[in-house]
Amino acid sequence: MSKAEFEDRCRLVLVTQPGDDVDAQGEALSQALSSGDVATVIVPQAGRDNDLFQTLAEKLVPIAQDKGVAVIIAGDSRVAGRARADGLHVEGATSDAAEAIEKFSPKLIVGIGNAKDRHGALERGELRPDYIFFGKLDGDIKPEANPKVLDLAEWWSAMIEIPCIAMGGTAVSSALEVAEAGGEFVALGKAIFDHPSGPAAAVQEVNALLAEKAPRFSD
Repeated sequence: MSKAEFEDRCRLVLVTQPGDDVDAQGEALSQALSSGDVATVIVPQAGRDNDLFQTLAEKLVPIAQDKGVAVIIAGDSRVAGRARADGLHVEGATSDAAEAIEKFSPKLIVGIGNAKDRHGALERGELRPDYIFFGKLDGDIKPEANPKVLDLAEWWSAMIEIPCIAMGGTAVSSALEVAEAGGEFVALGKAIFDHPSGPAAAVQEVNALLAEKAPRFSD
């Protein structure tokens, strides 16, 4: 399947998981990227100290980039720069997002999270980020996607051209919930990296589900 065909439907964004074993994280990501389409990888700090976060970023960035997949570092522009990542994910106040966009765009992809309601999303959207993220990076606490996240994704995608990434749940099937809500991208963490058959099988399963059942944007 060509990339153009992937881009006609909701695509998968991976959110890496907590853990201090950098080699294990690298192996999990490598497996995930080996079996199907992934648009982007977001790497949160997830409670790690700054040195470990830097080490992790420097491990994961080349693994993804070698597969043609962009890597976005959450929260720390210094880590992103040193690891030669493709982008920065900003979770702070609107003023923090504005500063990051002014400083780093368009050299880096700059996406904005922490859009908790419609007003906040529109406020952030006025900054013209590369994407808006609905939900929390660690918000996959139930099998299904959060209904509030789905509502925001549906509202946003119907009105605004800036693409949205919506956080899914712990089940692979939650990817279809986001797709049916109109989200351009679904973010999955535990559904991929805690999948009983492993990350490669999980990515393959998500892509098969979206290929078969996700709405097409051109329809």
